[in-house]
Amino acid sequence: MLVVLAGAALHAAWNALVKSGSDPLLDTVLISAGVAAASAVMLIFVPSPHPSSWPFLAASAAVHLLYFGFMTLAYRGSELSVIYPIMRGSSPAFTVIAAALLLHEQTTWNGWVGVFLVSGGIWLLAANSPRSKNIRLAPVCFAFLNAGVIMGYSLIDGVGVRRSGNAFSYTAWVLMIGGSVFSLMMTVFDRKRMLEYVLQRWKKGVFGGGCTLASYSLALWAMTKAPIGPVAALRETSIVFSALLAVVILKENISPLRWISIIVVTAGAIAIKGL
Repeated sequence: MLVVLAGAALHAAWNALVKSGSDPLLDTVLISAGVAAASAVMLIFVPSPHPSSWPFLAASAAVHLLYFGFMTLAYRGSELSVIYPIMRGSSPAFTVIAAALLLHEQTTWNGWVGVFLVSGGIWLLAANSPRSKNIRLAPVCFAFLNAGVIMGYSLIDGVGVRRSGNAFSYTAWVLMIGGSVFSLMMTVFDRKRMLEYVLQRWKKGVFGGGCTLASYSLALWAMTKAPIGPVAALRETSIVFSALLAVVILKENISPLRWISIIVVTAGAIAIKGL
C-alpha cells in the first residue's frame, strides 16, 4: 500500500506539470520524450521481460498512445480541476468491474467499497470546481474515453507484468515504446516548434518523465502482489496529495466539499488496505 501511495504522489506531480504549461500538447510531448529517455536508461540495468509478456507489452504501448492523445484533447478544452477528477475518478470503478468480469479476479466486499469510495471522492472534486458550471461536452467525452483507456492498459499491464518476471523491465519497455512513438509522431507535424520547446524545457521533461516512470513502475510492481482493481484505485489517491500540497506549499484555501472529498478518498484507501 505504501508503495502505491508513493507512486500516486509522483503521478500527481507529472499531471500538474502538463497543465501548468502554456500548451498541454507541447508539455505532453515534452514529458513523453522525458519518460522515453528515462526508460531507456533504466533498461540498461534490468533484464529483458519474459517472451510471454511481449504481446501485452506491445498492446499496452499502443493503448498508451491513445491515453496521451485523449489527455491532450481533454486538457485543451477545459480545466485540470474538472477534467482530472472525471478522468481519474471514473477509471478505478471501470477497472475493478472489468477485472472481475474478464480476469475473474476476486475482490472482497471492503475492496469493492474502497474502490467506489475512491471514485466517488474524486468525483466530488469535479463538482467542487468553479469551472464545473461552464463545462463543455467535448472535453468531458474525452475524459470519459480516457477513463476507458486507463482501464484498458491497467488490465493489459496487470496481466503482462505478472508474466514478465520483472515489473521494472516491463514498465520501462512499455513507456519507452509509447513515449518514443508519441513524441516522434507529434514532432512530424510541427518539427521546429516541438524541438525548440523540448530543448528549452528539457529539465521539466526529465523531471516529469522520471516521475511518470517511477509512478507506473511502483503501481505495476504492486499488481504482481495484489489484485489489479484495488491497486488501480489506490493509485488515484494522487488527488489527495495534490490537494494537501496546495495547502502546505502554495497556501491555497480548500473548500469544505474538497475536505469531504479528501476524507472520502482516504476512507476508500483504508477500506482497500483491509484486503
